[in-house]
Amino acid sequence: MKLIAALAAASSLLVLSGCTSGPYSNENSPKMAKQASALNMALEAQPDEVRARYNARHPAQTLAFFDVEPGMTVVEALPGGGWYTKILMPYLGEDGKIIGANYSDELYAKFGFGDEWTAKRVADSAKWVETATEWAGEDGPAVGTFQITKMPANLDGTADRVLFIRALHNLNRFNDMDGAASEAYRVLKPGGMVGVVQHRAPESAPAEWADGSKGYLKQSDVIAKFEAAGFKLKDTSDINANPKDVPGADDIVWRLPPSLNGTEEGTPERAAMEAIGESNRMTLLFMKPA
Repeated sequence: MKLIAALAAASSLLVLSGCTSGPYSNENSPKMAKQASALNMALEAQPDEVRARYNARHPAQTLAFFDVEPGMTVVEALPGGGWYTKILMPYLGEDGKIIGANYSDELYAKFGFGDEWTAKRVADSAKWVETATEWAGEDGPAVGTFQITKMPANLDGTADRVLFIRALHNLNRFNDMDGAASEAYRVLKPGGMVGVVQHRAPESAPAEWADGSKGYLKQSDVIAKFEAAGFKLKDTSDINANPKDVPGADDIVWRLPPSLNGTEEGTPERAAMEAIGESNRMTLLFMKPA
């Protein structure tokens, strides 16, 4: 990982110092320096509410670990409101491309939140390219989309990276994770890689609890799914680990920041969840054999 050492402290430095020059001034390689500068600028350009989560989500270290570079074609699973998308866009630049892979229309209905909720999600997915194009602006990357498990054949072998950032639990819960892993394999070029960040269940947790319905998956299960699709595990990292998060049998991941479901503001229970912080997360890198 060429950039991992240079970016190891980038998130916290950006938040704590407010420095505009960034922590990369001593880079020896012009290419590495240019990449680090581009990522630093993308991170600094985000609004305060996004920057406030850098210490918990470590976007600089995470994207470096995934070896994402300007000009790449990146598939982002479940881009949603664009927390990572809006960092990736200025970093990938006008020579890059970002493809949002959303849930299938049919999967939204499985959540059981009613017709109105489902219709809103389906509509938002349908206009994702329009929305993302506005985010990209004139100098941003090209934008595309597809529905997970319905990827068109013309995308086969076109992507450099596929990112599943906190995106696998519901796919596993609704039995679409095998299909998602297979499509990631199809869309990647030989030698392309999948980056995973996912809420991590204890390996001792019962299988029925760690099926994704609580937000958590076992790392061993995630690795097994991607290896079954043909990937080789390239590396693991504790970049996004949080040992304070030790969920019990009745716990859901959304009890923690930023959701804080189930506790009231100003209560000891809320303070306890805030003291834990965001979830304990696995960070995995898989490669499609060249």
